[in-house]
Amino acid sequence: MDLVIGPLDLSAHVDEALAVQAVAFGLGPEEVAVRRQIVQRHMQYPGARALGATTPDGRLAGFVYGMPNSRTHWWSTVVEPYLRANGNDSWLDDSFVITELHVHPDHQNRGIGRALITGITDGADEPRSILSAIDVDSPARGLYHSLGYVDLARRVHFPSAQLPYAVMGAPLPLRRK
Repeated sequence: MDLVIGPLDLSAHVDEALAVQAVAFGLGPEEVAVRRQIVQRHMQYPGARALGATTPDGRLAGFVYGMPNSRTHWWSTVVEPYLRANGNDSWLDDSFVITELHVHPDHQNRGIGRALITGITDGADEPRSILSAIDVDSPARGLYHSLGYVDLARRVHFPSAQLPYAVMGAPLPLRRK
């Protein structure tokens, strides 16, 4: 891997990060504008932090950010009924939530996503991690399963998303190969 993984001041590099997310996730300008405000708000939360994967010439090739979960956060209020229905709502407590993890398609399948998510969760004080991913058989879900994440709820519908999501959780530290 020719990239450097390290702390990222996401508030200062939000546009660069969202450009990666837009390409990786297929977002249009309107969605990027909405997500810009969300990221800026999230980075004000206690314990929020980010890591970036930077190319030798200083371009951002991938990023991850997350924070200690709170049941008062919007995401938690949406997923809580789904988790409760499966007897898994206790996962919302004492968890580090992976809010976003994206790697530019030009840099995927090189272990960058794995390095980012293990790097950020290795620094977590919480005993476990939770996240949501589109509920399809995808490389992202395969990565999460390989790290020890299991499905806590499936067919989770977010108000602004067309596709259903799966909520996944794993004990920390994440499983290594």
